[in-house]
Amino acid sequence: MSFGNSLRSLGVVREALVLGVMIVSVFALFYFDFDWKVKIGIIVLALAIVMLTSIASQLLNMQKEVSKSKQ
Repeated sequence: MSFGNSLRSLGVVREALVLGVMIVSVFALFYFDFDWKVKIGIIVLALAIVMLTSIASQLLNMQKEVSKSKQ
């Protein structure tokens, strides 16, 4: 299974996702009048999404390196 094209498109998708999550979280934190518990939940959710996409990207990179070394 080849992940070459997937990694390139995942990088673009990951960057767009991170940027979108950050913009939405900034608007939610400063523009809308939410309770502080909701604001903390939004921060935690945004950071979790960023961390999970970073971990997924690193795992795909590692899998690509392993498949190249087997060849």
